[in-house]
Amino acid sequence: MQQKVSQVFYISIIIAIIFITWGIIPEAVLPVWNLEHITGLIQGFLVNKFGWFYLMYATAFLVFALFLIFSKYGNIVLGKDGEEPEYSYLTWFAMLFSAGMGIGLVFWGAAEPIYHFHNPPVPGQDPNVAAKMAMRYSFFHWGLHPWGIYAVLALALAYFQFRKESPGLISRILTPLFGDKMKGGWGTVVDILAVFATVFGVATSLGFGAMQISGGFSFLFQELNDSFRLQLIIILVVTVLFLTSAMTGLNRGIKFLSTTNIILAILLMLFVLFTGPTNFIMDYFTTTLGSYLQNLPSMSFRMTPFNQDNTWVQDWTIFYWAWWIAWAPFVGMFIARVSRGRTVREFILGVLIVPTVFGALWFSVFGGSAISIEYPNNDIIMNAISSEGTEVALFTLLDYFPVSSITSTLAILLISTFFVTSADSATFVLGMQTTNGSLNPAKNIKFSWGIIQSAAAAVLLWQGGLSALQTASIIAAFPFTIVLILIVFSLMKCFKEEARRYPLTRRKPRPQTEE
Repeated sequence: MQQKVSQVFYISIIIAIIFITWGIIPEAVLPVWNLEHITGLIQGFLVNKFGWFYLMYATAFLVFALFLIFSKYGNIVLGKDGEEPEYSYLTWFAMLFSAGMGIGLVFWGAAEPIYHFHNPPVPGQDPNVAAKMAMRYSFFHWGLHPWGIYAVLALALAYFQFRKESPGLISRILTPLFGDKMKGGWGTVVDILAVFATVFGVATSLGFGAMQISGGFSFLFQELNDSFRLQLIIILVVTVLFLTSAMTGLNRGIKFLSTTNIILAILLMLFVLFTGPTNFIMDYFTTTLGSYLQNLPSMSFRMTPFNQDNTWVQDWTIFYWAWWIAWAPFVGMFIARVSRGRTVREFILGVLIVPTVFGALWFSVFGGSAISIEYPNNDIIMNAISSEGTEVALFTLLDYFPVSSITSTLAILLISTFFVTSADSATFVLGMQTTNGSLNPAKNIKFSWGIIQSAAAAVLLWQGGLSALQTASIIAAFPFTIVLILIVFSLMKCFKEEARRYPLTRRKPRPQTEE
C-alpha cells in the first residue's frame, strides 16, 4: 500500500495547535472562557449525567471480551490461516505492558492505595477495612476493565488489518455497518477523534512523567529544585531519546526498550518484595485478589444514588473509565500492530490476564509496603504527598528500604524508559492514524508528532494547563464510547460471516512451504 499523508493529519495538527494555544492563555485574559474552565464544566456535566453510561459500557466491553474467549470465534487467526505470531511471548508481553500502563503503575503504585486508605470508597471505615478496600479498588481500576476496553479495539484493528487486509484505521472497522460512508467525511471524523484523544492523552502523560522524574531528582539531590526549568530539560533529553528510538523502527527501538523496561520493573519489584514485609505483601496480594474477583460484579456497577455528597466514584472510577477509553485508540492500535498471528482466544487471554496479574502484584508490593508503613496511625507518605505532590510517593517509600539512593536511581531510570517507550509508541500510532493506516509510517511524520507532543507537554507545564488537556481528552471518550459500541457490532457481523463460510473448530494448520 502506497503511503501518503491523509487529510486527518492536517486537520489534527490544526486542532492540536488551537487547543494548545487556548490552553496557554492565562485565566486573567479569559476568566470565563479559558480552556480549563470550559473543559471542567463539560466533564462535570458528563460525569454527573452519564456516569452510569461509562460504568455500564466499560463492563459490557469486558463481558464481550470474555465471551469471545469461550466462543467458537476464539480460533480465528489475526492474520492469514496458519500464520505464526510475529513476536515471542516475552517480547509481546513486554510491549503490552510498556505501551499500556507502565508509567502509570510506577506513578500510582504506592500513591493510589495510600489515597484510598486515607479516603476510602465508603467513608467511616476502620483501618482494617479501609486497607482491604484500598488495595481492592486499586486492582479494580488497573485490572480487567481497562484491559477489556483495550482488547476490544485492538482485536478489531488486528482482525481487519491482518485478516481483512484493510487499512489500520478505526474508521475502516465500521465499514461492514456503514459501507463507503466510512471512506468519506464520517470516517474522517472518527479518525480525528482518535487522534485528538491520543495526542492530548499522551501529552499530559509526558508532562506528568516529567514531573515525576523531576520530583525524583529533587528528592535525591536536595540542591536541585523541582522547577519548570528542570522539567523542561528532562523533556528535551527524553524527546531526543524517543525520537532516536522512533527513527530506528518498531523492531529495534521499541522492542529493545520494552524488554529493558520489563526487566528493570521486575528487578525493582523483587527488591522491594524481598527486603520489605514479604509475607505481609504476599498475604495481602492473595486475599485482595480473591476479594477483587468476588466483588467484581458489585464494584463494576457501583453508584451512590442515596449519597449524592459522596463523589468518590465520580472522582476515581468514572474518571478512570473515561481515561482508559480516551487512551484506547493509542494503546489499541499499538497492541494490534504487535499481535499479528495470534488467535482471538490467545490474544484476549494474553491482553487480559498477564497485565492484570502483573499490575495486581505491582500494587501489592509497592502499595502494600506503603500501607504497612502508614498503618495504623502513621501518615508519613500521605504527608509527603500533601506537601510535595503525588510524584514523590514512590521515592518516599523507597527511602525506607536499604540502598535507597540506588533504588531511587533505578526508579528514575525505569520512569524514563517508560517515558521513552510511551512517547515512541505514540509517535508510531499517530503516524499510522494519519497516513491511511500505514504499518511503517514515514520518519518525518513520526518526527512531526513527536515534536508536537513534547512541545504541548512543555508549554502546558509552563502554564499549568496539563489538567485542562487531560480533561479535554477525557471528554473525547464520551463519543468514542459510542464508536466502540458500533465496533463490537461490526466485529460480530464479520465473525458470524466467517462461521457461515467454514467451521471455526480449531486453528488452521500452517501451510507447508516448498523446499
